[in-house]
Amino acid sequence: MTTAEAGACPRCGKTTVSTREAMPWCAACEWNLDGYDSARQAPEFGWAWIDRRSHRMAGRLIRHQYAALVDRPLESSGLGPAGVATAAASLLLVVGVLALAVVGVWLLFAYPFPNIAVVFGVAMIGLAVALRPRFGRVDPDLEVLSKDQAPELHALVEEVAAAVGAPVPHVIGVDGSLNAYATQVGLRRRRVLALGLPLWGALDGPQRVALLGHELGHFVNGDVRRTVVTQPALTMLGNAADMFRPVDSVRGGGLVEMIGDALGRAFSWVVSRLLYGGHLVLVVTALRDSQRAEYLADEMAARAAGTDGAKRLLDALLQSESLALVVRQASRGGQGPAAWQTGVARSLAAAADTLPLLRQLSIREQSSLFASHPPQGLRHRMLAARAEHEPRVTVTDARIERIDTELARHYQRVSHAVAWSG
Repeated sequence: MTTAEAGACPRCGKTTVSTREAMPWCAACEWNLDGYDSARQAPEFGWAWIDRRSHRMAGRLIRHQYAALVDRPLESSGLGPAGVATAAASLLLVVGVLALAVVGVWLLFAYPFPNIAVVFGVAMIGLAVALRPRFGRVDPDLEVLSKDQAPELHALVEEVAAAVGAPVPHVIGVDGSLNAYATQVGLRRRRVLALGLPLWGALDGPQRVALLGHELGHFVNGDVRRTVVTQPALTMLGNAADMFRPVDSVRGGGLVEMIGDALGRAFSWVVSRLLYGGHLVLVVTALRDSQRAEYLADEMAARAAGTDGAKRLLDALLQSESLALVVRQASRGGQGPAAWQTGVARSLAAAADTLPLLRQLSIREQSSLFASHPPQGLRHRMLAARAEHEPRVTVTDARIERIDTELARHYQRVSHAVAWSG
C-alpha cells in the first residue's frame, strides 16, 4: 500500500491524496471522491460513458440516503418506499403467472380434443411452472450445527438475539467462505445464520458479537431481500430472462432452417433483454431499501457489541484482502484461529494511519446501483455520527476459546482448504 500527496485541491487548496494508486481526491473536502476511476473499477454495463453516468447516479443516491438517515433515529419501520414498490411489483408478477396458468388450464378443456389450443395450453402451464416464485433453501455446502454440537455458540447467538430484539435462527451453520450472512428460506421463511469460519475465526470477541448483532438484525430490519412479499420481484424476471436467452440449436440445416433459427434467436434475444432490463430496474429499486437496512443492522451491531466493536468490525471487513492473507499464511503454518486473530489485530494496528483514507476511498469504489450494502466508509461514518453505545453483550477470552474448541473439526477442514487457495 502506498499513500502519496498528489497536488492541490482546486476547491479548498488543501493537498490531495491518493492510496493504492487510486485517482487523487481531497481528504478535507472530498473533492473528486465521487469521480469514476476506470482503472480501478470494474465495468458494469460495458460502455464507459454509461458506467461513468451510472456511477455518478449511484454516488448521488447513496450520499442522499446517508444525509437523510444520519440525523434520524435508526429504527425498523417495515418496508420503505422502495420496498413497497418492490412488493407491489411482486404482487403483479405473481398475479400474472397465476393468470398464465389459469388460461393454460382453460385452453386444455375449452375445445374438443384434439386441437391446437391444447399445445398452447400446455406451453402456458409449463411457462407458469418455470416462472413460479422461488423461496430458496439451505445451502448444501453449509455445515449445520445442532445445539448439542455447539452449545456455547448457540448460547452466544441467543444472547445477542435477545440484546437486539431479534428472533433466534432456526438453523446455524458454518462454511469456508470469508463471509457471514443471515437469510430466510422456504415458504415458511425459516431463519438461517451462516458463519464463514475464515472470517469468524479471525475476529476477536467484540467483533464477533458485532457480526452476530449485524446479521441477526437482518431478521427485524425490514430488508427487502429477506421478505416473502418481495422475493418474486427479485427473482422472477431474471429467471424468465435466462429462459429466453437464445441458443444456437440448428446444425447443418438448409437455408430455410438457418433463416428460421436466426429469426427465432433474434426474437429470443429481444425478449430476454427486455425481461433482463425489467429485472435490473426492480433490483436497483429494491437495493435502495436494502442499503437502508444495512445501516440499521450496523446500529444493532453497535447495540450488541458497543460502537467501538462495531466500528472495528467494519475496519476488519474493509481490510478483507489482508484478513484473507493472514488466515491463509497462518493456515499454511498449521496455526488456527488464535493466530488468525493475532495477525488481523496486528494488520489493523499497522494500517491505523491509512484506514481513514481507505474508508474515504471505499465511498468511491463501493458506489454502485447494484450494491446491496452502502460503502464501508459511510457505514463507519454513520456509527461515528450517532450516540455512542456501550456493549450489551461481552465475551471473555475463555468463552471464545470454548466456542473455537466446539468448532475445531470444522476449522481444521477449512484451514486445509484455504491454506493453498488464491
